[in-house]
Amino acid sequence: MTHALRIFAAEALKQHRRLFGQPLVVFSMLAWPVLQLATTYYTLRPVATASPAAANWPLAADPDRLLAFLATGTLAYAFFFSLVQSAWHFSFERATGTLELLFLTPAGRLTLMIANGAGALLQNAWLLTCFTVAALTGFGALSVSAWWMYGVVLLALLVPAVAWGAFLNSLLVFSRDSAFLYTILDEPLWFVSAVRLPNFALPALVQVVGAVFPLTGSLIAVRGALLESRTLADLAPTLTGLAALSALLLAAAAVVLRTGEARAQRTGSLSLA
Repeated sequence: MTHALRIFAAEALKQHRRLFGQPLVVFSMLAWPVLQLATTYYTLRPVATASPAAANWPLAADPDRLLAFLATGTLAYAFFFSLVQSAWHFSFERATGTLELLFLTPAGRLTLMIANGAGALLQNAWLLTCFTVAALTGFGALSVSAWWMYGVVLLALLVPAVAWGAFLNSLLVFSRDSAFLYTILDEPLWFVSAVRLPNFALPALVQVVGAVFPLTGSLIAVRGALLESRTLADLAPTLTGLAALSALLLAAAAVVLRTGEARAQRTGSLSLA
């Protein structure tokens, strides 16, 4: 455990030194998601009020509840997309030889992938999390069945996101297609996971595709717990599915790491410098 914690601390420090040069960076961590939230809200709001949308989606008729719906989507998306960005940056370490040096250390491969993702998540999402909680509280949009459901919400975001980050890190470390994967996991990710639209408004095929991504389940749990007063029993099927998907992602990450490292050792392609 001590060894793993040292790896976590080292990866977090490495990312902090690489990403944070000026205090303005911290401001951008909040400004970018808030601008996205404002853009989405003022795009959807006129449509929701000037059409029969409210008849099918009553939430759209209440500005505060609509903003809360979009804010939770923005928060969850920030959790998962920050790990897409982290994995993309991590893939560059192969070209510079940094990754080759890391693999020569006694650090566990899967621990290294999880640590990189967790470090990115901690640095990229904490400010938006604080802002979202403060905003939802200020708007009076929170509807929580019990205080400890906040812990359930945190775990429903944190555990699948870390597993997602470990899988992406493992995949992009050995893939030459990092730019392609980064592109398909940007805008398509929020669309299929119902970040800005209710799930029932999406085509059935899109809903099926979205079920593969952990962000979809996390959003169902977060919105259900924070905005709909759902209890742990109500969310049990969703949380069980998230736990199973997280375990599957971690297992897949371990397989990809083992296969990719063996191939890299055989072909000498771990460092492309």
